[in-house]
Amino acid sequence: MQIQTADLCDAHEDKVSVVAPMFRSFGGQTAFGGEIATLKLFEDNSLVRKALESPGRNRVLVIDGGASMRCALVGDQLAELGVKNNWAGIIVYGCIRDAKAIGAMNLGVFALGTHPRKTVKRNSGETDIAVTFGGVTFQPGHYVYADEDGVIISATALS
Repeated sequence: MQIQTADLCDAHEDKVSVVAPMFRSFGGQTAFGGEIATLKLFEDNSLVRKALESPGRNRVLVIDGGASMRCALVGDQLAELGVKNNWAGIIVYGCIRDAKAIGAMNLGVFALGTHPRKTVKRNSGETDIAVTFGGVTFQPGHYVYADEDGVIISATALS
């Protein structure tokens, strides 16, 4: 399926919610979508590694990093795990690093920005819970679609 969020919005206006326009695209795939898996954490990416080491099954990892702009939650090594384990994409409500390397990978990556500093490692955070940012709530098991026009979510798969 080719992702075109504008067309999906037109065809399914009553089924989609649109995320506030805040993200930049950093991955080699500029359009991606899939079932949502979630993490909620703050300046600690230990759970990001654990999630991306697991089978992605073409899902999208949505990371609520509290909009922190003080460190990066995803770098090239974690993004490479996402590619290796068949994740469709990663949406980070926070920062990434190694943007040039990530831009060459077959993975969708949206984030608020970049930051060169790595995170602390405390193994803290929550997995598979509803997270809210950008005016919408991302529910595990629902669907997210992203492209150059923005990010939308739906309770069901769209085509």
